[in-house]
Amino acid sequence: MLVSVGQFRPGGDVPANLAVMRELAAEASSEGSALIVFPEESMLSIGQVEGPLRQAVEATWTSFVQQLSFIAAEHSLGIIAGGYEPSGEERPFNTLVLIDATGRIVDTYRKLHLYDAFSYQESTRIKPGDGGITIAEIGDVRVGLMTCYDLRFPEQARALADAGADLLCVPASWFKGEHKIEHWETLLKARAIENTLWVAAAGTSSSHTIGHSAILDPMGIPQVHLDDEERGVVTTEVSRRRVDDVREFLPVLRNRRFGRNDTIVDAH
Repeated sequence: MLVSVGQFRPGGDVPANLAVMRELAAEASSEGSALIVFPEESMLSIGQVEGPLRQAVEATWTSFVQQLSFIAAEHSLGIIAGGYEPSGEERPFNTLVLIDATGRIVDTYRKLHLYDAFSYQESTRIKPGDGGITIAEIGDVRVGLMTCYDLRFPEQARALADAGADLLCVPASWFKGEHKIEHWETLLKARAIENTLWVAAAGTSSSHTIGHSAILDPMGIPQVHLDDEERGVVTTEVSRRRVDDVREFLPVLRNRRFGRNDTIVDAH
């Protein structure tokens, strides 16, 4: 099936962000896409929220998801997008929502690994998810969900591969900084190559984030990509057949000696 990534610059105004997403979804739909992946902060940019975060999130999360459902149904297009979900506490969840082409909410994923690194402390604002991994079927492709910093944890991608994922979708708001583009591109390739599956990564493009959205095949070869454009859509064919073909001549998952329950033995 055809899969798209949509890159843009979310602000603090949820309706304005949704208007951009509707335009990008229409563009993807016109290309025949069955799924579009939007960035991590599609609902709103946490740095541009005026007033208490909890109040903003509780006032907008439900309507954000409802509007995404309308956009999906309007364009007969599956949607994956990131937002902030009320947790009942001061800190919301950083949540991805997966909606199918009829507008039905298929599943959600709450970000497991919070970005407490490079002098940033996401956990001071956000509550970590505790529901484990999320995998769902869209069309004939099984989709696994990860968010931004999760990309640095190969065990999560491997768990999704073990659960049957053909495609990893990685909405992100990847901060700029020394070597950060190199890290992003290297990690995307690594997760694709080591698990022999597709990776679709949608990045926020702003003054402090890199953009650089891309879709890579199971050999880690970028099929389409964007640079730091503030807005754009790219689309390519994603198939389970390509996963099967690569795993036939590169059976790393079958060849591995350490499984999920194995431990490394000290030879000394």
